[in-house]
Amino acid sequence: MAVYDGIADEDLILRLREGEEQIMDYIISKYKNLVRSLSKRLYILGADYDDLLQEGMIGLFKAVKDYDPGRDASFYTFAELCINRQLYKAVQASNREKHSFLNQYISLYSTSGVTGEEDGFDLLETLEDGRHVNPETVVIDSENLQALEKQINEELSEFEQEVLDLYLTGMPYKEIAAVLKKTDKATENALQRAKGKIKKIVLTK
Repeated sequence: MAVYDGIADEDLILRLREGEEQIMDYIISKYKNLVRSLSKRLYILGADYDDLLQEGMIGLFKAVKDYDPGRDASFYTFAELCINRQLYKAVQASNREKHSFLNQYISLYSTSGVTGEEDGFDLLETLEDGRHVNPETVVIDSENLQALEKQINEELSEFEQEVLDLYLTGMPYKEIAAVLKKTDKATENALQRAKGKIKKIVLTK
């Protein structure tokens, strides 16, 4: 497959559609690490990793099928978007019956560290509301955690939950907006609403 090295992805896609079927194997090999990387990022949302890898590959196939060189961005960017969308759909399907919002992936003492954001989502910092809080006094037992999770799930809209899910994986605003097909502003507003609701719920406990 070294014969295709150095050829632009956009040209490869066109040649694939003209009948060079072996190019698909080359593209899969070239982008398998991207699929793995994106799958690992969404793995913390609760889906099975092997299943996510398969879904990621489906997303890659869709990218090859739907890519329009005259309309879309670079193939890499388009493929990343398609893979992320497919992965998130798989996560949503996996978690319909069991969705553990706080217990699985929110740490009261850790920051998501989103690239390009001024403040990561440190839940403890969000909850302090300007007051000093001793971490040793912040104790949520299993029963209270389940009640808290239930209330948060009830208070957050579906869109706010989706944005928060992806934000907690480290995904930046613009990528979240693209995956969910929303504007950057709507995505940012949804996240701020979600943070505000979570802070209000926990501070009234």
